[in-house]
Amino acid sequence: MSDPRLPPDEVARLHRRADELLPLGSLLADGGDAPEAWAEALHALADRLGASYPFADPGYLGQMLKPPHPVAWSAYAMAMLLNPNNHALDGGPATAHLEQEAIAAIAAMLGYREHLGHLTASGTWANLEALWVARSLHPDHAVVSGANAHYTHARICEVVGARHEGLPQTADGALDLDALAARLAAGGVGTVVATLGTTALGRLDPVHRIADLCARHGARLHVDAAYGGFFAVIADGAEPGVDPAPFAALARADSIAIDPHKHGLQPYGCGCIVFADPAVGALYRHDSPYTYFTSDDLHPGEVSLECSRSGSSAAALWATLRALPLTRAGLGAELAGARTAALALHARLRALPGWSPVIDPDLDVVCWHADLPTAGAVGAASRRAFDLLAERGWHVALLELPADAIGLEADAPTATVLRSAVMKPEHLGAVDGLADALAEIRPALGDEPRTRRR
Repeated sequence: MSDPRLPPDEVARLHRRADELLPLGSLLADGGDAPEAWAEALHALADRLGASYPFADPGYLGQMLKPPHPVAWSAYAMAMLLNPNNHALDGGPATAHLEQEAIAAIAAMLGYREHLGHLTASGTWANLEALWVARSLHPDHAVVSGANAHYTHARICEVVGARHEGLPQTADGALDLDALAARLAAGGVGTVVATLGTTALGRLDPVHRIADLCARHGARLHVDAAYGGFFAVIADGAEPGVDPAPFAALARADSIAIDPHKHGLQPYGCGCIVFADPAVGALYRHDSPYTYFTSDDLHPGEVSLECSRSGSSAAALWATLRALPLTRAGLGAELAGARTAALALHARLRALPGWSPVIDPDLDVVCWHADLPTAGAVGAASRRAFDLLAERGWHVALLELPADAIGLEADAPTATVLRSAVMKPEHLGAVDGLADALAEIRPALGDEPRTRRR
């Protein structure tokens, strides 16, 4: 595998940023000469950060990574000058209210009329709180999720003491509804986890149909919308857009996890959990001998499992949503741009000799592989392509899929394919360049093209 490395001009820009930022690092004084050791530490850091992938560049289409929006970055830095703690109103008297306003906007986007929610450190923690509530409400019932769901659901159930059961997925990577219906009919299921944007293929589970099954059998519904939730702003039937049906059903979910640090354009460390019924707040009830004394209002820490939480995350999200409201014309313009780029890349791959897409993208994740007959040959070609593309300045990711699910001869149980999270509108301008690079490297990956199935 090729070593990650920022382009030299970006490393030089990091060094300039170090000189520009250090004088701004205190709210108590302006400018002034910082100790030489401080400046040296930041320049050493700039050199070390050079050993990173160029996440901001259009040529990076690998993992679900991109820098935060400039408004989010600036707002976070502003609030960090105070370093508020949103555990209690005395630790974040301003930012706690900013968090409540941002959460209300997200809850409305998801279709909730009432809600209880807060920011978390991550989508993993948001899902943990949802499944902790699920276990607390139905301690003797199972939590079920599909093989397409994020692997942390099973681990979280171990942590919170819930019984977890896995269900199969369909060939195209969605939760198998027939298997779910049979399991619900057998009884003993407390909560079903649906995924709105899987981390592998970016698939949308049919939340509307899952909600029907949950209602029929009296099970709660939790939706892990960590990746796909913000696409609700373009799930309106217009183009470019996404399938409206699963998003319209979000209002029927008992809880939803969503990650502002993905498509909400925030720095890492900003997840979110929202519950439809504010009464679940009673499960969080506790007392603290040294907080919650500055106001009779509900403190954020009284409805969160986490204690210390960065108020800077709330400030950054609030400012971003003020600059880019949760509408098609606001944040939706960013999402529509990414969706357009993903569809354009998928179209080029379909027409590119020697390559085969895995499925039509539901969101902005695009997966493909060399058009070869066996799982082993496809895997070797993908790994070789990963390196050859990196040498040319194109950074993609790798994904393991069941060989039979993508129609390959199963000389190995799984096949490695290429995967891209086409998360930035700027990726649209990179589609032709990536397609040209794929055409250039294809002869080096072997022949034996198989008959196209997609």
